Amino acid sequence: MQLFVGLGNPGSKYAATRHNIGFMALDRIAGDHGFAPWRSKFQGQLTEGRLGGEKVLLLKPETFMNLSGQSVGEAMRFYKLTPADITVFHDELDLAPGKVRVKQGGGHAGHNGLRSLHGHIGEDYTRVRLGIGHPGRKDLVSHYVLHDFAKADQDWLEDVLHGLSDGAPHLAAGDSAKFLNALALRTSPPRSSTSKPKAGTKTPEPEPAPEPDTRNAMQRLMDKFR
Repeated sequence: MQLFVGLGNPGSKYAATRHNIGFMALDRIAGDHGFAPWRSKFQGQLTEGRLGGEKVLLLKPETFMNLSGQSVGEAMRFYKLTPADITVFHDELDLAPGKVRVKQGGGHAGHNGLRSLHGHIGEDYTRVRLGIGHPGRKDLVSHYVLHDFAKADQDWLEDVLHGLSDGAPHLAAGDSAKFLNALALRTSPPRSSTSKPKAGTKTPEPEPAPEPDTRNAMQRLMDKFR
């Protein structure tokens, strides 16, 4: 059994903010893969289902971001899991919008949700770092992450969420390369080598092949001087 955790803040006020992209990721996975209805448990919202051959729990802590570790710690102890069984989806200021990276262990880099997790379960869990970009100045960070995604962000955000859902079974199976590949097919699809003509456009007919030259060598030489 595995536990996927999405970080965010509870309530409609924060639902569309950059800080809540972790919640958005779990909502998309749950909806696309037929998970059970969400229920209140472990100071959060919990659901369960299967991703490929793996049983997976999805948890959205409702303790607010700074106390996320309380909820995750309760769930981990109840199901007798280890940090190695836990994957956390969270916003990442140090990645450009739409970029996603998978990381095993490491520091919290000042992220308050990860800081809380470190205090309750340690650092040996997997992180799915969801790039939201940086506002440019440290004093603008708080306002930036608690502000809704801009309209201009909606296209890449939808592609990322779809890609996360597509790749979730690979992530549950422990194959981060296939997970990231499934994501890339959504965010950077390969260009087709052929292009179809637009509707109403007449396709030009191919030019006829030239007729074979049946002249003998003497005739070709004489024709050059005419």
